Amino acid sequence: MTINPQAHLAQHVFDTAQLKSGGTRDGFGIGLVEAAEADERVVGLCADLTESVRMTAFAEKFPNRFFQVGVAEQNLVTVASGMAAAGKIPFAGGFAAFSPGRNWEQIRTTICYNDQPVKIVGSHTGLSVGEDGATHQMLEDMAIMRVLPNMVVVVPVDVEQARLATLAIAKDPRPTYIRLTREKFPIFTTPETPFEIGKAQVLLEGTDVTIVGCGAVLYEALLAAKALEGEIRVEVINAHTVKPLDAETILASVRKTGCVVTIEEHQVIGGLGGAVAELLAEHEPAPLERMGTQDTFGESGTTIELWKHYGLTSTHIIDRIRTVLKKA
Repeated sequence: MTINPQAHLAQHVFDTAQLKSGGTRDGFGIGLVEAAEADERVVGLCADLTESVRMTAFAEKFPNRFFQVGVAEQNLVTVASGMAAAGKIPFAGGFAAFSPGRNWEQIRTTICYNDQPVKIVGSHTGLSVGEDGATHQMLEDMAIMRVLPNMVVVVPVDVEQARLATLAIAKDPRPTYIRLTREKFPIFTTPETPFEIGKAQVLLEGTDVTIVGCGAVLYEALLAAKALEGEIRVEVINAHTVKPLDAETILASVRKTGCVVTIEEHQVIGGLGGAVAELLAEHEPAPLERMGTQDTFGESGTTIELWKHYGLTSTHIIDRIRTVLKKA
């Protein structure tokens, strides 16, 4: 196992106790203010969740560029599309269970069909919403968003990458969905870690098995790779852009290792695992293990309880690595 020198990971990347932590929504909030400072066209809209999606600092600094639409997610994205048509760069924030969960048709017709540069900000995603339970644990959002024509789907791994991703999508002319977490997770990237929409990052270099993941749960893959050091050489890829997927980087890795494990806090059907399966089927058939929720809803519990229940911890990843190696 070799840390990719271009990855610019935190000094204590394998020591959770020494890493700072935060929800990716925090990085988005910081990045939104920076994006607005750099471009006066940036505006913010929210569905009565200003603090929850970390838009408070933006609203306080740019009160004339912030619009509170209330608990009306369909109206949220429709108004945002109109603003985009008038030359603005709207960031529309809400809980992912409701945006894009409730307003998908409005996103499809008013934003994607018209190819408007609206940025859909979905917070409180995945199992890590914890005690809020299955109704609020959005596990299908990547699937329903990546199928939309023109839509970009970005899933940052930590606070720092969420900040950089926010700055990047503010400059990108395409409709974009950015997927954020409420729970605090280790911050293992740095301000120098490269971020480019559509360009995956090889965090660790290996030759025996490829892990492709996105979001905060990818840190568990790094811990698994560290635990297997000296036995199995694991390559870990951060596919922070689920659409467009970086086919070149993933296929180059699979041609080297011959087998793949995907990891995500999402349904494997239609999510990153589904996207990688499609890619492999068309270009490089290889043994594949997909880790995520397996066509089931979430449950109430702490993040670690749920990750253990659904088999998403580093221990589970090690088991799936051994399984896919047997297939290879």
